[in-house]
This record gives sequence, structure tokens and C-alpha cells, in this order.
Amino acid sequence: MRLPAMKLHPSPLIEWLNDSLPEMALVRSRGEAFDLILLSAVWMHFDFAQRQQAMTTLAALLRTGGTLILRVRHGEAPPGRRMFEIPDRETIELAGLSGLHAILNVRTESTQAANRDAGVTWTHLAFKRT
Repeated sequence: MRLPAMKLHPSPLIEWLNDSLPEMALVRSRGEAFDLILLSAVWMHFDFAQRQQAMTTLAALLRTGGTLILRVRHGEAPPGRRMFEIPDRETIELAGLSGLHAILNVRTESTQAANRDAGVTWTHLAFKRT
């Protein structure tokens, strides 16, 4: 996704990094902290051990008062896709163990008709670092 985005947005004001969860080794090595981190349609692709590590990583990358936003898909996985059904409570507990507290937990149906018909829903979670 990064390569097409780079072509679509060739601005010198954007610094594109090649890194990935759960480690985010490159980003962490820079010693930066962020006010906002957004993960959309990512979390459900990690197994439990990866989610534990990723939550610790994400919390460490947030400034005090920073916000982490997650969108998590629920429902049958498309063929050939690795996905896990993740209870909201699990993510909230992992966040709490990393010093984040929940400020939003809303479930919605999918915006795509085919996904709605298949019973796909989304959980929107937000956490603050204290």
C-alpha cells in the first residue's frame, strides 16, 4: 500500500517509512512520539502474541495525552485471508496493561453492502495515553 500511496502523493513534505507491526523497529529507533496513531483494518490480522507486542509498541510510540484509534473488522474472513475474531474486551484489556484507557467503543455495520449482507461489522476503538 505504501508504494502506490507514494506515487499518488509525491510531496516532499511526506516522509514514507518501510516498517511494520508488531515491532515497528525503524520508527522506534528514531525516538519519536506521536499525538495520534490510526490503525484501520489491521488489528484482526495479528494473532494474540502479535497483538500483545503491537499494543506495547503502539503505546510506547504515543506521547502522554496521545490517542490510538483502531478499526477492527468482525465476521467471516474472505477466502485466503488470515484474520482472527477479536473480542473488544481483549483489546481494551491489552491497552490498559500498556497504560492506555478506552475513550470510545462503538460497533457499526459495514458500509459495503456485500459485507453487511455477510454480517460484517466493525468496532471503532479509541484510547488515550495517560
